[in-house]
Amino acid sequence: MKVIICGAGQVGWQIARHLSGERNDVTVVDNNPELVNRATDSLDVQGIAGFASYPDILDRAGARDADMIIAATHSDEVNMVTCQVAHSVFAIPQKIARLRSQSYLDAIYSDLYRRDHMPIDVVISPEKEVAEAALQRLSAPSAFDTESFLNGKTQLLGLSLDEDCPVVNTPLRQLTDLFSTLTAIVVGIRRDGALFAPEPNDQLFIGDQIYVFTNTEDVNRTLEVFGKSAKKQERIVIIGGGNVGLAVAKKLEERSDRVRAKVIENNRARAEFAADELERTIVLHGDGLSGDLLKEANISKADAVLALTDDDKTNILASVRAKSQGGKMAICLVNDPTMVPLMDPLNIDAYINPRSTTVSSILRHIRHGRVRNVYSIGDAEAEIIEAQVLSTSPIAGKPMREIDFPEGVLVGAILKGDKVARPTGALRVDEGDVIVLFSMAADIPAVEQLLQVSIDFF
Repeated sequence: MKVIICGAGQVGWQIARHLSGERNDVTVVDNNPELVNRATDSLDVQGIAGFASYPDILDRAGARDADMIIAATHSDEVNMVTCQVAHSVFAIPQKIARLRSQSYLDAIYSDLYRRDHMPIDVVISPEKEVAEAALQRLSAPSAFDTESFLNGKTQLLGLSLDEDCPVVNTPLRQLTDLFSTLTAIVVGIRRDGALFAPEPNDQLFIGDQIYVFTNTEDVNRTLEVFGKSAKKQERIVIIGGGNVGLAVAKKLEERSDRVRAKVIENNRARAEFAADELERTIVLHGDGLSGDLLKEANISKADAVLALTDDDKTNILASVRAKSQGGKMAICLVNDPTMVPLMDPLNIDAYINPRSTTVSSILRHIRHGRVRNVYSIGDAEAEIIEAQVLSTSPIAGKPMREIDFPEGVLVGAILKGDKVARPTGALRVDEGDVIVLFSMAADIPAVEQLLQVSIDFF
């Protein structure tokens, strides 16, 4: 597949890394030559320095025979014009644009993105994705990472194991015997900084970070098995009233269970705007790092603090200060992946990586086969792939024990009709089933071969 990626920032670079690693023909375009050089030096991609919306630049990037263009520059307008040029001049079949402005994303204007208007096939909203991720974290507050699959029927939970975990030093194969009715399956373990797909004889140790698949109705029981409590979130403080913070506050107001939320915003005009947009949420104007303001927000009674400003350092420091003043849990928005190792020493409970959520959202639309969902783990170290099994797939009609899955691949769940089936060696995978797989990055091409027979992009 020939792909042009416009924008060589964090998201563009990460998408280029994924696609070039899977032997696609990738060209990166950015008006910053240094970013282009970084991409071409570190990845197997071609690079063009120039403005992505210029027809001559796209022509030099190979737009005449490209299969897809991904417009992920920092400007919504550049991304929109790039897709228009890609359609009108070069007839590129698939066009994906990242749009930040809420005005462009309002549902009442969705007609704008038809082919005879602004021909964008897929619109990705980082703020919307991040807001959803923040709400997911709140749904399982003891988890540092969480994502739902199979139409919300199953959950992926990221859990840090401590001395309270009752199944430490227990081989994974014994978990089924100990908890025969529990649907939880450990699909990934991070130990000493390295992520791997475990084998049945592997044990869990204190300090491990594990990724567990479980049915949604079993989430609370799964948390208890691994030594975590399922706490109800009733009082929430949001630091940052920008697009992400405002979106989270609005969603919390829509929930049926009563949630008392407060928003702290440093910019007066933005704070006033947020106050007008929200009905039941209290908006405080001031610095989220101020101990006095956090005290005014009653931080010591807060069940969760969400630091959602656009500055990583502010989010980290605000989380640390909120915890030091009695906040029970802190969730932090972090763009820079090199800061993620600081979360544990600083006692920050969970983090959200906007780059990872945006990359996951884009990958969902460009995978081969009938892929319905993709979630990127860590720094693109692994992926969770949800896909429908085709009749021509090599795995269709076989019991799982006869399927030659690569070493770095584990099955998390299988949906048969409307029922989630626990993956066992005897379970047969049939046409039409939806399968969820944990795959290390190196094994993703092999997974795609198992899920498809011929290239079927869209």
